[in-house]
Amino acid sequence: MKALIVIDYTVDFVVGKLPVGEPGIAIEDRVCEIARHFAEQGDWVVMAVDLHEEGDAFHPETKLFPPHNIRGTDGRKLYGKLDEWYEGVRDGIYWMDKTRYSAFCGTDLELKLRERDVREVHLVGVCTDICVLHTAVDAYNKGFRTVVHADAVASFNPQGHEWALGHFEGVLGAEVVRDYR
Repeated sequence: MKALIVIDYTVDFVVGKLPVGEPGIAIEDRVCEIARHFAEQGDWVVMAVDLHEEGDAFHPETKLFPPHNIRGTDGRKLYGKLDEWYEGVRDGIYWMDKTRYSAFCGTDLELKLRERDVREVHLVGVCTDICVLHTAVDAYNKGFRTVVHADAVASFNPQGHEWALGHFEGVLGAEVVRDYR
């Protein structure tokens, strides 16, 4: 079985407090299309969503980035069409809060994947060179076959985005696909 992990495709990361901006907006249709496809095929879909607490001075990101994805704010909502789709199918999708870059760090993701005999994970979302990258590294280290959808990941750093795509293939042995139809 395979699973799709949608990483941090939220209002704050696309247009809000820590925005990817236009590159994040540009992948909206592909992220939604891929999520719908996986759900319709009966594969497991995970929404791995960054979670921060207001005023948390001890979180390591506090010194690196402005406050974002704060519990209880609209910034944590999925962005645009993905949120609309999710609201309609919510029972079949696994929402998972994460507090570090990797969707595996400090979460039950690996356990849930193993329970379902998932051997292949597909990654979409933002930021290519931060949370998608760290999730891909952990997936590799845990022995999952990894597929990154290049037309459904984005970053506010164009050079970092391109570097990460090369790293996925050249160092992690991930498959980087441009169009998964």
